[in-house]
Amino acid sequence: MVDAGGRLTGVEALVRWRHPRDGLVPPSVFIPQAEKSGLIAAIGDWVLEAACTQLAAWDRAAAVAGAQPTLTMAINVSARQFHQDGFVERALATVARSGADPRRIKLELTESMLLRDADETTARLALLRRHGIRFALDDFGTGYSSLNYLQRLPLDQLKIDQSFVRDMLHSEGAAGIVRAIVQLASSLGLQVVAEGVETEAQWLHLCTLGCGGFQGYLFDRPLPPAELARRYGLGKGAAAA
Repeated sequence: MVDAGGRLTGVEALVRWRHPRDGLVPPSVFIPQAEKSGLIAAIGDWVLEAACTQLAAWDRAAAVAGAQPTLTMAINVSARQFHQDGFVERALATVARSGADPRRIKLELTESMLLRDADETTARLALLRRHGIRFALDDFGTGYSSLNYLQRLPLDQLKIDQSFVRDMLHSEGAAGIVRAIVQLASSLGLQVVAEGVETEAQWLHLCTLGCGGFQGYLFDRPLPPAELARRYGLGKGAAAA
């Protein structure tokens, strides 16, 4: 993720499957299968541990260089993983074991997660928040969440779905949705991040609307930790997240 000046402010942990015969398999292929088989929670726990370990490694490298760690790590959490018994305890133990700063860990939730047992969801988020972990609502605008949730839940960030960003320069409807999300986030005191920014025209337009965070191929492609560290001066990575 970058800010309006193009400066790197955070990264998102992405998982890929390197198949021995088929090569790199995209998550759009294997994640639905993991959901069906019930493996998604185990994969999610592994990604959380790898991402926290990576963030802690970059922080140590920054400390050695005399720099102040500022990078945030966004980590997607599936509904099945989040609502599984013991998720909060496992997540907190993972963060503590890794040595990562929980204040710079951002768990990305989907709107569908909010539809199941709102009271339980609120309680789990509140407990994680008390330990410093922050939350983003991913792909905002594509689900069915009530605006009441935005008021009740301890969210920090809304992420505008890339479908609206892609269409906003040639669709009045998409443009209106993007503008409304930015205004809504501002009125609620939430950060807003536009996903899927691919052109400078999109970036410029979003800046004029007051959007403060951006991610997409305009800025960079998904990178292995070591390559990302080399390119952005983060120090040597210790894990592949």
